Order: sequence, then structure tokens, then C-alpha cells
Amino acid sequence: MKPRRMLLAAACIALILPFAAPAQDETEKGLEKYRQMLKEDPWSNPGFLDADRGETLWMTPRGPKNVSLEACDLGKGPGRVDGAFAELPRYFADADRVMDVETRVLWCMATLQGFSREQLTTKPHPAGGQPVKEIGAIATFIASKSNGLAFAAPLGPKEKEMAALGEALFVRRSGPFDFACATCHAEEGRRIRLQGLPVLAQPEAARKVVGEWPGYRVSASHVMTMQHRLYDCYWQMRMPELEFGSEASVALVAYLVKQAQGGPISAPGLKR
Repeated sequence: MKPRRMLLAAACIALILPFAAPAQDETEKGLEKYRQMLKEDPWSNPGFLDADRGETLWMTPRGPKNVSLEACDLGKGPGRVDGAFAELPRYFADADRVMDVETRVLWCMATLQGFSREQLTTKPHPAGGQPVKEIGAIATFIASKSNGLAFAAPLGPKEKEMAALGEALFVRRSGPFDFACATCHAEEGRRIRLQGLPVLAQPEAARKVVGEWPGYRVSASHVMTMQHRLYDCYWQMRMPELEFGSEASVALVAYLVKQAQGGPISAPGLKR
């Protein structure tokens, strides 16, 4: 760039910067006011329709074995849903692995109801405007039954190991853009299209937002689960596809929940 053009560009930036921060602040205030208005009227959240659909799917005999999911153990005994989400992810001896809510529902649908795991994990997330898939709806129902509780996932040796793997993945830079989760979520002031990004590396910030997933995302017109949110983040970073229910995806969930320990659950949340 020629010196004259460089000076002109610098002058333009100098003129714009004083107005950029106030504009961003006003936008964020407007978004927060919009969210608060919706939260004040729970019936305005379409995510509760999917929670209801998930409850029906949980209780209805289905699949090749024609049984319901009421024999599914989420960690508090077969069929017990109340408070289960608040204590996930956790290690399950019957599967010999740590599972988050969606991975556990996937396991129960395959093991108890006889559904094909391959079919359940092929395109497991909805496109824009499409309703959340069955596993997502069931997960939304389960999460809603822990509303008002705080995250209290067990931190035994298996869970700690999984959370440590998640932390390593969170900070690891890779892919064509040399990005990591921490690129967007480890420093104050990060934004995408004027949208402030939570500093998930800090427990105080994580406690405010992690409990709002699954959440109804207005821009996509559907519920987005945590597995879907992570999948979408990996896609935006142009990383290899994050497989649904994989060790990597569960590890990231385990790390985020560990960061949010003690934080409130309010699911389904309302997202931009």
C-alpha cells in the first residue's frame, strides 16, 4: 500500500474507532433487553414445545424392541429424570465411559429400544428452520427437569480425566485458520458481528451461560443442543467434523460443565 493510502486508511480508522465501542455497547444492551423480555414470559420460548415433544418421546414405546426410555438410567436410577441433567456428564459403568446427556440418550435408544446407532448419528443436527432431532428434543426435556438447580456433576477420576482432555482440546490451536475454542472464548472483549462472546475459560462467565443450553436459537428458528453448538463452532473454525457423541465432544462438554460448576440451569435458554 502506498504511503498516502496508508495515511488515509489510518485516518479513517481513527475516525471510526471512537464510535465503534459505543455502537457495540448499544447493540449489546438492545440484545439483552430483547432476551430479558422473552425470559419474562416463559410461554414466548418455543423451546418448551420441544421439551414437551421430548417428554412424549421419552415415555412412548418405540423402536425395534417397542419399549420406552423409562428404563434408561441417567445416573439417578432407571426412569428418574428430575435433577439428572445437573449431574451430567458422568461415568456410566454399563457403557464404561463418561457421557453427557445426548450421548447417554443415544446409548439408551440403541441399547434399550434397538435403534441403529449409525442411523441416529447420521446428520444428527437440524438445518436452519428445521425442528431439533429426536435426541435433541429428549435432551431438552431432560435438561428442563433440572431448571433452578445448579451444576453439580461428579468429579471422580474418570470425570476429571475427561474434563482434562476437554481443556486440552479447548486451548489447542489447529485447522486451516490455526484456531482454538480459546481463540474466541478466553479473552475479554471478543465479538462476532457485534455479539459479545463469553469468556468460558473463566468459571464466573461460564456459570452464566453454560446452563442455558440446550437453547432456542432465534436466528436458526430451532433448539440447539450443546453437542450441536460445539459441532457448529468446529465447522466455523473449518476443523474436521466433530462426531456426535464422540470422546472429543463429550470431553469439551465435560470441561465446560466443570467450568460452570455451581452455576444455575435454565433450559431451554433463549439465544440470539
